[in-house]
Amino acid sequence: MPKYLYGAAVQGIQDFIFQTNKLKEMMGASELVEKICTDCFADVLYGVSNSERLKKDPNAILNAAGNIKYIFDSVDECKRVVRIFPKEIMEFAPGITISQSVVEIETEEDFGEAVQKLEKHLGAQRNRQARDLNLGLMGILRSRQTGLPVSHIRKKDGKTEYLDSATFHKLFDKNKLFDDKWKRKETFKLLCEKAFGPEIPLDKNRLPYNIKEMTGSNDWIAIIHADGNGLGQIVREIGSDKDTFREFSRKLDHATTMAAQRAFKDTVYKDLQGHDFIPVRPIVLSGDDHTVICRADLAIPYTEAFLKYFEEETKKELGGILSGVKADGRRGKSVFADESLKLTACAGIAFVKSSFPFHFGYRLAESLCDRAKKDTKTLYKATEGNLPASCLMFHKVQDSFIADFGDIAKRELMPQPDISFEFGPYYLKDIKQGRWTVTELREQSKRFRDKEGSAVKSHLRNWLTLLHENPAEADQKLDRLIEITELSSFVKAIARKDGNKVRTREDGVTVYPVYDLLAVNTIDTQKTR
Repeated sequence: MPKYLYGAAVQGIQDFIFQTNKLKEMMGASELVEKICTDCFADVLYGVSNSERLKKDPNAILNAAGNIKYIFDSVDECKRVVRIFPKEIMEFAPGITISQSVVEIETEEDFGEAVQKLEKHLGAQRNRQARDLNLGLMGILRSRQTGLPVSHIRKKDGKTEYLDSATFHKLFDKNKLFDDKWKRKETFKLLCEKAFGPEIPLDKNRLPYNIKEMTGSNDWIAIIHADGNGLGQIVREIGSDKDTFREFSRKLDHATTMAAQRAFKDTVYKDLQGHDFIPVRPIVLSGDDHTVICRADLAIPYTEAFLKYFEEETKKELGGILSGVKADGRRGKSVFADESLKLTACAGIAFVKSSFPFHFGYRLAESLCDRAKKDTKTLYKATEGNLPASCLMFHKVQDSFIADFGDIAKRELMPQPDISFEFGPYYLKDIKQGRWTVTELREQSKRFRDKEGSAVKSHLRNWLTLLHENPAEADQKLDRLIEITELSSFVKAIARKDGNKVRTREDGVTVYPVYDLLAVNTIDTQKTR
């Protein structure tokens, strides 16, 4: 008898999470998203929200990172889920939509081909517009925060709150009546436990409910988005075997979780003593995706640690599976043959003020992550047989106009057609080719911390401005700075066209690290409180 491979992909996750700038709503939203692929799907499938049963179900292939794959033995049962599941999700988390597809499987040998066909169908389904349940008439009362139609009104302490359906579900248990006895759900603690480790004490007074509680000596915070490299190719290779596909998906999720926990303990936990609140809040941690908001000075150390441990954990969890993955077009040579059987990842970090709209910050972080992936893949092609290296890209937002990072780089980071300050990405390990490691970035930025370095910092900022306005005057400024400073060799290395810390791209553009070094120094040392 034929079987039916069901696939579902969650859409609009980040827009749903970052709909407002309120941290408590983001936390509730991220927990709802976490439950969609597990508890919600199990509820529709079995009639009870039992994610543990789903884990043990041999027909459950994938339930993580906004993706579901399940094999149905009955066409009627498959039709029932296809009919019910999208409506259940759109009511459970208004603003989220689901793309679905089903492929018939005649034999076990057809599984790999069915997976590829399913992915194509899901890609086509994503382009079909789903009806938004949040739409309302022009004259209807709307939320002051989101502009969506109000579904609930709450009066407390003399204040009136107008909540749309999505915000309501993020904050409250939908099964309770809406009155002053409502208590906001604390289930997002489960996501914090997953990201920090079950042994970390999560007293409710240490989990910030307001973004201001996460900031340190200045008002900067960071939005980090990390994503694994080359997963599409790997999935194509292992997708022909159902059991291997399921094992890979679950072990990848566990490896990412362990990497996040180890990074937290290495870079954040030791800094918690004497602080009222934990300065890191996970948003997404599933599959190979990790999105987090944290205090700005912790962002680069945390991301560097996460990338390092992601490689280590995927080597430990997935080494046996990856040994059989072959590189496309490489005559059977393993794509992981160079040093170890592991995965790598890239990350983007957007440094923004705490009042900055988070959905813009996230989109910038995602764009920076894509930029890092593009760079490492370019180097990967130049060194055949090697895995794309782990790296991170960051940007400190200086204005209110945010677009794709490519537009920002042209507008802000290219003062002249042949000069750029886009020096990243920064790599986990030394790969030469003019790229810096994250460690080198952090160490070089410390050169500005003493008295002489502080003076040089001010002059270099002025030099950056003059490069936009008057290049000839900028050259004079730099020459004079080199004459008077004790750090002349350092300044020459990072600001001269022939400096040993400066590189020239293939398009002839000279790229300087000065802008990034000053940005990191400001984030780490600026005190505005």
